Amino acid sequence: MSQSVLITGASSGIGQSTARHLARRGFRVFGTSRKPHPDDEDGIEWVVMDVCDDDSVRLGVEDVLKRIDQLDAVVCNAGFGIFGAIEEVSIQDARAQLETNFFGVLRVLRAVLPGMRTAAHGRIVLVGSLAGRAPIPFQAHYSASKAAVDALSGSLYNELHAHGIHVSLVEPGDVATPFNHAMSWDTSPADSAYAESIARCEEVIRVSLPKAPPPEDVARTIERALGAGRPRARYTVGESKWLVPLLRRLLPDRLSLALFRRHFNL
Repeated sequence: MSQSVLITGASSGIGQSTARHLARRGFRVFGTSRKPHPDDEDGIEWVVMDVCDDDSVRLGVEDVLKRIDQLDAVVCNAGFGIFGAIEEVSIQDARAQLETNFFGVLRVLRAVLPGMRTAAHGRIVLVGSLAGRAPIPFQAHYSASKAAVDALSGSLYNELHAHGIHVSLVEPGDVATPFNHAMSWDTSPADSAYAESIARCEEVIRVSLPKAPPPEDVARTIERALGAGRPRARYTVGESKWLVPLLRRLLPDRLSLALFRRHFNL
């Protein structure tokens, strides 16, 4: 019997690549999207789900469980980014960032964990980001949301240890996806006090992302986490997968933050 997996945010980027990759590898893949999709040649069975809506998440999970007896794995991937100065990003925009990237994960977990716990079986993969450990200037809210997912993953790992459910955090660095196209770039005003710094930082981000590794690298790492006999609690992916953790571990915060500042031309 094929392993079943629910992947949130499967209509683009890392989620789409992961859904297609796992379907090719024999998984029965349920991909979520806020808009209806017909099941396609990639072998993905689509589920309508808005992770920002309690009822939508509940109904989406119920839809999956009508089609299968048991859900084997969940990949919480849905997310987006906002760009702007901490001083200037509205509280409304900041809440929207955390609503999707953190509370969206919580909603899905609360919907799927009772069944997994009863079955004493399951794999959870949370897609975080190295930005959670290396905060990006003018993407503080995105970085904060991923740091929150990091903390959630560690706590969940221990809470579920006695119930036969494995939890892994997958932390990509830069990945060449349409993430920039979905970014909310204008959350700071045009006459921002930080305009020059914002422009320099934005240029670095826009130039570097298309040169980054493909999302298939993350998809393969997620497959490793789902298939390992003893999955790791944390997997890092990308060109900076060793550098960022090493800098944060070995250098004083003042020095590591100075290096991040230099990288973003600030």
